Amino acid sequence: QVQLVESGGGLVQPGGSLRLSCAASGSIGSVYVMGWYRQAPGMQRELVAAIISGGSTSYTDSVKGRFTISRDNAKKTVYLQMNSLKPEDTAVYYCNMEFVSGAVYWGRGTQVTVSS
Repeated sequence: QVQLVESGGGLVQPGGSLRLSCAASGSIGSVYVMGWYRQAPGMQRELVAAIISGGSTSYTDSVKGRFTISRDNAKKTVYLQMNSLKPEDTAVYYCNMEFVSGAVYWGRGTQVTVSS
């Protein structure tokens, strides 16, 4: 059984930084796409950033220049470095992995709160 475990969320002041990590465990193969989504209260879940196996990345416009996604294929881990955080970045952040097999898995989410 595959599990995705996120870590690194918390409370940070505006302008601060956080680094999220998500590691996959279990009987898994190669991961094609790794991504981070977020969902704020009363809002739909949105894609924040994604990285494919070749290293190409994409970001939602609101985080471009502030967030950086990276991955370690050997460790089946994806990271999200978040800098210059704003109150509107407050949300539950979810890790997502799509495997070459076609299987898709989600983490349980980690809370990020940006507040003074």
